Amino acid sequence: MRELPSQQLNPKIKNVWRINDAIWITIVFLCCFVPCAIAQAIAPSSWLLVALAVIAALYLLALALFLAILPPIRYARWRYELSADYLDIARGIVWRKRFIVPFIRVQNTDTRQGPIMRAFGLSSVTVATAAGEHEIPGLETSVAEELRDRAAEFARIAQEDV
Repeated sequence: MRELPSQQLNPKIKNVWRINDAIWITIVFLCCFVPCAIAQAIAPSSWLLVALAVIAALYLLALALFLAILPPIRYARWRYELSADYLDIARGIVWRKRFIVPFIRVQNTDTRQGPIMRAFGLSSVTVATAAGEHEIPGLETSVAEELRDRAAEFARIAQEDV
């Protein structure tokens, strides 16, 4: 079996993941908690109190899991490598995935940057093929732009060789 790719993401991506996950977990929590709290205020019931306690406990458990435990593991498992012939991506904690994207199949490369990633000076590189898109998140913006340009150049050379 092939060795894992050598390049890692920027360590700041762990904070981006934490912020994104905290936002989504809080939104889901509020969507579940607020209706139960309103129902409890209108018609008090002991089972609604239990439901509110369970929802709050699950919220705290999800925050602990997604903010403290998973980001370092996720970061350690995310690897990529760019060669003249292909892009190699390895990721996943429980379900590990390995993508080898030959540049002969690449149709488009671009960079993306949301507001949270922008605040940390990070960007994502996306390589699109007919089969879908493959994203490398959490690269320093200058590194992402250089990787995007190199991938586009390798794809152009591969297309010319055909």
